[in-house]
Amino acid sequence: MAKNKGSRIIITLECECKNLAQTNDNKRKKGVFRYTSSKNRRNTPNRLEVNKFCPYCNKHCKFKEIK
Repeated sequence: MAKNKGSRIIITLECECKNLAQTNDNKRKKGVFRYTSSKNRRNTPNRLEVNKFCPYCNKHCKFKEIK
């Protein structure tokens, strides 16, 4: 029997620090960092939030799923 591959989708995770105002912190680079991953649509129908390392912020922060 063939498996149905329609339940797993590819998602994009984007750092939420892009919305923060840039202070006098010179460690912050310009731009937005994104990860790609996959999730099971049936098990996690809501948007995903994961703590990952952002090289632009140089720290761990929340990455939220974007459309």
